[in-house]
Amino acid sequence: MKLEIKNLSHTYDVEVIKNINLNLTKYKSIAIIGVSGSGKSTLIRMMSGLEKPSIGEIHVNGMNVFDEEYRKSIGFVFQSHNLFPHLTLKRNISLVLEKTRGFSKEDADKTALKYLELLHLGDQVNKLPKNVSGGQAQRASIARALSINPNIIFLDEPTASLDPILTYEVLTAVEDLKGLGKEFIFVTHVMSFVRDFADYVIFMDKGEIVEQGTPEIMDNPKHESFIEFMKKVK
Repeated sequence: MKLEIKNLSHTYDVEVIKNINLNLTKYKSIAIIGVSGSGKSTLIRMMSGLEKPSIGEIHVNGMNVFDEEYRKSIGFVFQSHNLFPHLTLKRNISLVLEKTRGFSKEDADKTALKYLELLHLGDQVNKLPKNVSGGQAQRASIARALSINPNIIFLDEPTASLDPILTYEVLTAVEDLKGLGKEFIFVTHVMSFVRDFADYVIFMDKGEIVEQGTPEIMDNPKHESFIEFMKKVK
């Protein structure tokens, strides 16, 4: 993945992202970590083109994140599954493929089944979201993101609302996706997942990147805020 961020700042009522610059060229799975309110979710939303920065530019794999071509090349998994409650798991995926990618109903159904089975949901395809567990619903959300065959998958704390068992279920499913050749940018509070899945880690504090590097930086943090963070999450 080639990730370029230049002079990035973003303000709501206060400045939440403060003049971030970043240039990465060889990593396939990038983790963004930090305490709540550090700017992680805002940054990942801007990287995916879901939110426009007040100032600055972001290019991923040579594309501006607001280009239509780029938007078609990514999938996004939110903190909650965001499935349509009145549609089955299969229809939650097939409808998206029909409406946004021009799939026939038959091809959309086949693709939906393929990715639901990949996420170990083959026996749940005709159930409504309310009739499956939170972990299964979130895995269906990941299947939906995968179904459009994205180059990059963004995950914004995909286990934030889940208990430890369901968290393990979802993150194990994500780890199984490594072999698909996709690239990942993700936010999580689960440090064991960062160690296992990321090949680059960005630690944020108060809207700034204060440390970055391979996952080994988590074993020997330098910045005071990172030291305190790691004491609390180990």
